[in-house]
Amino acid sequence: MSTTPTPVAARRGADWLLEPTAPQDVFTPERLSEEHRLIARTAAEFLEKEVLPAIGRLETKDWALAKALVKRAGDLGLLGTDVPEAFGGIDLDKAAAIVVGEAMGGDASFATTFGAQTGLAIIPILCFGTEAQQKKYLPGIISGDIVGAYCLSESGSGSDALGARAKATRQADGSWVLSGEKMWITNGGFADLYIVFAKVDGEHFTAFLVERSFPGVSHGKEEHKMGLHGSSTTPVLLQDAKVPADNLLGEIGKGHKIAFNVLNYGRFKLAGMCSGGAKMAIGQATKYALARRQFGQPIASFGAIRHKLAEMTARAYGVESALYRTTGLIDETIARGSGTPAVSLAALEEFAIEASLLKVGSSEMIDYVLDENVQIHGGNGFVHDYPAERHYRDARVNRIFEGTNEINRLLAPGMLIKRALKGGVPLIQAAKRLQDELLAPPAGVAGGGTAPADLLAGPVTGMKKAAVMVLGLAMQTYGIALEQEQEVLMLASDIMMDTFMAESALLRAGQAAAAGAPSASLHADAAAVFTHDAALRVDAAARTAIQAMTGGDTQRTMLAALRRLLKVTPVDTIAARRRIADATTEKKGYVFA
Repeated sequence: MSTTPTPVAARRGADWLLEPTAPQDVFTPERLSEEHRLIARTAAEFLEKEVLPAIGRLETKDWALAKALVKRAGDLGLLGTDVPEAFGGIDLDKAAAIVVGEAMGGDASFATTFGAQTGLAIIPILCFGTEAQQKKYLPGIISGDIVGAYCLSESGSGSDALGARAKATRQADGSWVLSGEKMWITNGGFADLYIVFAKVDGEHFTAFLVERSFPGVSHGKEEHKMGLHGSSTTPVLLQDAKVPADNLLGEIGKGHKIAFNVLNYGRFKLAGMCSGGAKMAIGQATKYALARRQFGQPIASFGAIRHKLAEMTARAYGVESALYRTTGLIDETIARGSGTPAVSLAALEEFAIEASLLKVGSSEMIDYVLDENVQIHGGNGFVHDYPAERHYRDARVNRIFEGTNEINRLLAPGMLIKRALKGGVPLIQAAKRLQDELLAPPAGVAGGGTAPADLLAGPVTGMKKAAVMVLGLAMQTYGIALEQEQEVLMLASDIMMDTFMAESALLRAGQAAAAGAPSASLHADAAAVFTHDAALRVDAAARTAIQAMTGGDTQRTMLAALRRLLKVTPVDTIAARRRIADATTEKKGYVFA
């Protein structure tokens, strides 16, 4: 089942930054098939009827219940949505996996358990395992009979994963002995199978499939966490653990390929769970605001609360638009290939930049949404009696999961620049064209519509050019030392992220308008609110970066060029937010669901 909206030329990661995209060429939630919607309803009903009523028991560390829920998810076909039927999956696409992930986002603890099972445990074996390993383990993981865990981090090697100290020593009979301690392992307390990374002879970073039943394998005490009390997080202890020769995963010394590619998928899936969690919270906040009365009227009628509900919605809309756009790009790339796990892996690697941007954007968006959810609940948001407090605590780790947001902010522009230097992305050529454009007389502004989204199409083009300007200037200024200039790279990443999400929102709004959707005007309002504020953020970030890299006349010239590129047409975002808030309170939840 393909999510490709229209036949288009093959697209590559970060193409959107350098080339125009037409609204009809993006995948959006509105283009989900009936099959997608059916599996989304199945996942939502499972969460509502079976997971949410069990939260209290899960938070008491009832891991037998957690395993039973994983098994139930397997029975419903939710664990292997995008896995080939040969291994027990249902062989759908990444869009199906995302709609399921969004549904699971309604409870962060189970979403974490679920994510470790569906992404971190399945993908390494599916994409790097031998045929024998796939047949032995995948059917059990996909059915829920085997619970998996992913053991990468150590106390001294979090972001620096390749600095792991766990060791693997080959024995005379070809088997292995593993020694070390892995930290912060999701599902650690009840997993049956651990995917463990260790260094062969203390040097070659390598992955292994380690069963709980193997001699020398155990787990430590549950971590006392800020949130996610309903998910298991423990150390995994390897005390001369005996691992058969056949349980080497991939090649010796090539563990980094497994680790980093799996994290690409994990970041992508995490964005889906954050998106779903935000929609859930918008519904909770809206219903509470309608029920809570102060000064003789519901607080939902006050402008300050209406602003919050609308801003929560606009930010969720931006992330959701970029998430589904990326999903379509990945599925489109897979559909052009043979559909094998290797093709899927290559597609995920191709859009690793987008995955990093989504991971950062979605985790920070849901933090904002859940913080405002607490604020709307007031004192009730600060106590256990209302779920707003739990959601707030549970979400904080999303900015640490799957590579910290700082690491991902460095990765996104870093990957783009590396691809440019290898000739894979025409970034350098784009920077030269932009320089020529800025030296030429200003061109007239093209006419367009008068709707808020139409007025902001030009600024999105300017945001793209601002990104190219900052990246090109950084490469020219620092050369090979650029990777040391983390502040500039993080600013460039923020510009890329806001640009990608703003354009995705506008394209989605344009698609809704072209289709004559009844909610087209709301799409336009949400896109306008997000894009208007994103343009202001891009302007501030670009100014800061330029001021760090230049001085004197060069700086004045660059800042003048930035003003020329980023001309934001005034839009009444207060009126747009009021319309969004009206629709949100009428629907009592996220208006684009």
